[in-house]
Amino acid sequence: TCPQCHRSASLDQRGLRGFQRNRLLEAIVQRYQQGRAAAAAAKCQLCDRSPPEPAAALCEQCEVLYCAACQLRCHPARGPFAKHRLVPPPGHPGAPGGDGDGGGGKGAGGGRKLATCAEHDLEHYSMYCVSCRSPVCYQCLEEGRHGQHDVKALGAMWKQHKAQLSQALNGVSDKAKEAKEFLVQLKNLLQQIQENGLDYEACLVAQCDALVDALTRQKAKLLTKVTKEREHKLKVVWDQINHCTLKLRQSTGLMEYCLEVIKENDPSGFLQISDALIKRVQVSQEQWVKGALEPKVSAEFDLTLDSEPLLQSIHQLDFIQMKCRVPVTVPPVPLLQLEKCCTRNNSVTLAWRIPPLSHNPVEGYILELDDGDGGQFREVYVGKETLCTIDGLHFNSTYNARVKAFNSSGVGPYSKTVILQTSDVAWFTFDPSSAHRDIVLSNDNQTATCNSYDDRVVLGTAAFSKGVHYWELHVDRYDNHPDPAFGIARINVVKDMMLGKDDKAWAMYVDNNRSWFMHCNSHTNRTEGGVSKGATVGVLLDLNKHNLTFYINGQQQGPPAFENIEGVFMPALSLNRNVQVTLHTGLEVP
Repeated sequence: TCPQCHRSASLDQRGLRGFQRNRLLEAIVQRYQQGRAAAAAAKCQLCDRSPPEPAAALCEQCEVLYCAACQLRCHPARGPFAKHRLVPPPGHPGAPGGDGDGGGGKGAGGGRKLATCAEHDLEHYSMYCVSCRSPVCYQCLEEGRHGQHDVKALGAMWKQHKAQLSQALNGVSDKAKEAKEFLVQLKNLLQQIQENGLDYEACLVAQCDALVDALTRQKAKLLTKVTKEREHKLKVVWDQINHCTLKLRQSTGLMEYCLEVIKENDPSGFLQISDALIKRVQVSQEQWVKGALEPKVSAEFDLTLDSEPLLQSIHQLDFIQMKCRVPVTVPPVPLLQLEKCCTRNNSVTLAWRIPPLSHNPVEGYILELDDGDGGQFREVYVGKETLCTIDGLHFNSTYNARVKAFNSSGVGPYSKTVILQTSDVAWFTFDPSSAHRDIVLSNDNQTATCNSYDDRVVLGTAAFSKGVHYWELHVDRYDNHPDPAFGIARINVVKDMMLGKDDKAWAMYVDNNRSWFMHCNSHTNRTEGGVSKGATVGVLLDLNKHNLTFYINGQQQGPPAFENIEGVFMPALSLNRNVQVTLHTGLEVP
């Protein structure tokens, strides 16, 4: 069984030569070896030094390699040499035919050597069998077992799989960036633990030295506890560093290999391993589970010595959690951890902590946020956590946030205010949790179809109440002239009938010739021009002007379909089993 594509192969009389070759990996290795050989061979041909200097230029007319010094001495850019053309030497990134400009006819449509079919030596691969997940030739379709299979153009599948791999790489790249930032955070945490541990040791030694001789034996025990606590924290952090470094190295290696694979222009070789490679990238991304990039320990040491008990109680001395003998006052100002504060789509995440060596107890925190338009602050979280994510905010809005701590003595002062900007455009998918049970989602919840001949509704994962938003739906399959409906809806829309038949949805439904607008089962504005396989439907929701507009293949379908719409809306779609569409988001407004 192949470790990459996971297909089984039989060993016949041809031996190992009968196995499919990994042409993509062969091409990458050959390209690397040719580059090294050319770079090693490019030496100055006029140097009197031993060994000669590396060549810096090649004269196309003289056909001589020059180093920088020999070029100035033997081939000046004047006189009869003025019209000579100097180019980088072979193997140089800027050389003709080298890796720098894709020359030498190895680009798409150039002199690339096409792969031949393993079963028909005289035929080139030209199609891709989706059922068997392998490239095939025309003769395979006419004579072989692929005749009744789902077959697509080789070039189209090549581009599609390249796009899928690139998209999957983006997620791994983001996680790798977060991991690098996390490593910096962990190293800073090491220093904080060291410093705080030393501070606590010094405090402990000062208290113990002030006690009578009876405290000496107990002092050693207490010091041991502090040391063990520090060593435990250091060990946990080092374990996290080593674990994260290993994952980062694996992800980085996989990214570098995938980038080399994407450079390859052999479609059939690429498609041999693309499925397995995409799965490896997705598995690599899934390894960065939630909480993997958060410290497992704190830099703070909750160890405080109470030196007030009587002399006869010395042997019962132990650490307590808080300095109970110190008068309790309100908590200090929380410190916002700006490196952890971020935004994603229409949600914001804030993190904070109490200053080190603070002796006042904290029972909880109050996080406040304004309305994104400079209005009054309001409480959005009360609790003991020091990390909080607030969802459901407005897109393209600026929010101010602040936090304060409280205990039994009262509420402490506010922290500094942090300003956070939500995304300009919305990135979302279809929502499997709220979709009708007959809806079938795939492609990371971006492609939808249905198991029923009746219309069923599926919503998007984003909700809009402000701003201008645009998304598109590409019709992947359109059989027997169904009437899919595209639009917006409230969260409680009826999901077992066509979108727009109740008062919770506003939609445009389309057949193969014309379109209608529909709300509360009222049909208006019939417009010529329908959809077919390959068509694109655009939805423009302008909540600043409170209207909804539709597009088909870039053409606006009449005036705005609906006016005076207000509230919270979610992208919506209804379809049956004769239609399949793919959602595209994060688009600029047309």
